[in-house]
Amino acid sequence: MKIQEGLYWYKERGVLDANTYVIKADITVIVDPGREKYLALLLEELQLDGIDPESIDSILITHLHPDHCDATAAFKDISGAKVALHSLQLEYLDVMIKEASRFLGISKSREFEADIVFDDALSLGNRELSILPTPGHSPDSICLYAADEKILLCGDLVFEKSIGRDDLPFGDGKELMRSINMMSALDVELLLPGHGAFISGKSNVRRNYEFIASYFQLL
Repeated sequence: MKIQEGLYWYKERGVLDANTYVIKADITVIVDPGREKYLALLLEELQLDGIDPESIDSILITHLHPDHCDATAAFKDISGAKVALHSLQLEYLDVMIKEASRFLGISKSREFEADIVFDDALSLGNRELSILPTPGHSPDSICLYAADEKILLCGDLVFEKSIGRDDLPFGDGKELMRSINMMSALDVELLLPGHGAFISGKSNVRRNYEFIASYFQLL
């Protein structure tokens, strides 16, 4: 589904799947391709929006839990897209997928490697993304922030009236609190979480953080 010019959202399916996003730019990226069992449906939805998988240049992952990255190897095979990982994610690539899959009771994802490694920023040509490490839900979690457009892709950091779990392997509640505090200070008009609905409008984003602060006593 097209959210706005050059930005698309594909809703999660089932209990163990994640939202997928496509950012169209000079370099087009797909963020969190989800689980391989749902990949055929994702490909159909991309085609309905006029997005040829072969037009996607890179695969980005907000964190290495299988509901977000299980389809990475299969999507690369189909599209030819390069896998772009944050340097933090390289440290946890093998152990995180293995332990999270075991915890969630699903088979381990097909292995994949990084074709591109990035740190603080990622240029898509005519669009720029700041890369913000946000540990807590997992130590390799990152948020993608388009400051000019006031868009934050936040993975499993926060959702509509909820926050990411800290009980998965290597989760840390104190780190999660610090990460939420940091992200809540950003100027955001469109919050794109890893699960559930997106939140549009600066006032709605702010109210969501205020609810989280009150309900979870985190901020």
